[in-house]
Amino acid sequence: MIRYAIDRCSLGWVLAGADDKGLCSIELGDNADSLRSALQSRFPGATLEHASDNLGGRLPKVVRLIDALQSGLDLPLSIQGTGFQQRVWEALRAIPAGQTVSYAELAAKVGSPKAVRAVAGACAANRLAVVIPCHRVVRSDGNLSGYRWGVERKRTLLAREAESGIVV
Repeated sequence: MIRYAIDRCSLGWVLAGADDKGLCSIELGDNADSLRSALQSRFPGATLEHASDNLGGRLPKVVRLIDALQSGLDLPLSIQGTGFQQRVWEALRAIPAGQTVSYAELAAKVGSPKAVRAVAGACAANRLAVVIPCHRVVRSDGNLSGYRWGVERKRTLLAREAESGIVV
């Protein structure tokens, strides 16, 4: 069972989903319907239930995290992935706001310097936008590359972080 709520944010629309352990999904998108579809495809075996209570007040905290880049998110998380994905996501969370690393640098940080494609795959499998900041990974030449939630959102997040100096 995943309860979810959807609201507008400065990057378009945001969906927050939670299971019994904590937030398991934060999706960014252009409309509410595509966000619901993305949640169902990310968790194909889950029963989805719309939370009319904004997930017990958790959705407004997620929106504030995205809009104001407040420091951290003081909510329980339910982070599910392989051991390798978990290592990549942990390394991503250690990258300071406003800074970037290349996929190759990230692969080296997790002890698998030849696993650049696997690192990119772990970034693509991230279910928690902004909380696990895969937007901080760029190509080796410094240019922005794909971002699950759109390259323009990635550009906006990086610019905000660089301006604010806040660690998310």
